[in-house]
Amino acid sequence: MIGTGSTGDARESPYPESPARLVALSDGIYAIAMTLLVLDVSIPEGLDAAGFRYEMSQVWPKLGAYALSFAVLGAFWRDQRQILHQVRRADILTVRLTLASLGAAAPLPFPTALLSEYGGEQPLAVSCYVATIAVISLLHLALFTSIWRRERLQARPIPDRVGWTTVTEQGAVALLCAASVVIAFAVSPQVALGTWLLSLPLKHAIRWRSRTRRASGTT
Repeated sequence: MIGTGSTGDARESPYPESPARLVALSDGIYAIAMTLLVLDVSIPEGLDAAGFRYEMSQVWPKLGAYALSFAVLGAFWRDQRQILHQVRRADILTVRLTLASLGAAAPLPFPTALLSEYGGEQPLAVSCYVATIAVISLLHLALFTSIWRRERLQARPIPDRVGWTTVTEQGAVALLCAASVVIAFAVSPQVALGTWLLSLPLKHAIRWRSRTRRASGTT
């Protein structure tokens, strides 16, 4: 039965010795999702000069949404690889949480298309986008926490400072996403998107502060 090891423990993974297959699957899913982003960027055929200029002017929001989502997926891919590389033994909970996070990341091209078409006008478009980001962040948080709290799965001990930094980082992104959904309906979609974009420098600030504290603690 899938999910049951040779000992009969239902918590064991079909490949309990290494997370290599999960890493390879993650690489493939993220590569496909990042490639699908560009399919929304296109120009109709058979246009005259005026029509071509008009369509080109409409491409820029799509390119902006593509660049934003490519960067977001790249960051999530890096985060997931970093989490999985801390795993020595992937049990069934690790597998399920990894698959759930990949399932949340794979559809991001759809809310990206909504954002490029309606992001400046429709609160629901921005809400769908940031809600997807929030779900991915929460699943990464759950995956990391499940590994951090179970030393038998770890390739090497995870210091508490690293653990709390990761929890704070992913939790802050999810909270800003939740705030952005409220702001999209209560204020405006543009303000909501700007609020969510604050999560990018916030993540870097949290990591920088953690590195600074770690460096000062070793001197």
